Amino acid sequence: MGVKIHVFIDASNLWAAQKVKGYFFDYEKLKKYVKDKFKTTSVEISYYTAYPADRTREYSLEGRHRFYTFLKKGLGINVVKKKLKRIRTVTEEGETIEEKGNMDVEITIDALHNMKKYDTAILFTGDSDFLALASYLMGRGKQVYIFSSRNNVSEELRTGSNGYTDVLDIETDIWGKEIEYRKKRLKGEINH
Repeated sequence: MGVKIHVFIDASNLWAAQKVKGYFFDYEKLKKYVKDKFKTTSVEISYYTAYPADRTREYSLEGRHRFYTFLKKGLGINVVKKKLKRIRTVTEEGETIEEKGNMDVEITIDALHNMKKYDTAILFTGDSDFLALASYLMGRGKQVYIFSSRNNVSEELRTGSNGYTDVLDIETDIWGKEIEYRKKRLKGEINH
């Protein structure tokens, strides 16, 4: 069976890596990669995401919700989600709406609450705010590994854990479908 691993995925933080690669992660392949890399069969994954509220987009959010259902029911991944918070701000240019969907607190609470259930925590994030969590877990005998990308990882987090992996350098195939807008841009359908 090997070590017990819990993977905590900060979806918004990893969007940068997926955009650079031009592909979405394939979470089934990603789970297999973690099992093989850490030589274990015991991997639990939690996926944290914030999504737009209904009627705040010109496009349908149905596909996104089907994806969350697939992660949960199809792959057994714990999906933690919340609506993006919409904040009205007034600037010299006028009124704007800013959206925030930070999941740092939810990830930290779950990592601490479930601490007795795993030996190794893998944080798919590059956010330096997680340095305190990594330090706390390591101080209590847990192994902590950071998975992110060079274009989106803080130096403190990268060096403040038991190990760092740049997802863009993983040689095993962990990628899924090509990102649509990238496909269109490569075909010249979207102007810059």
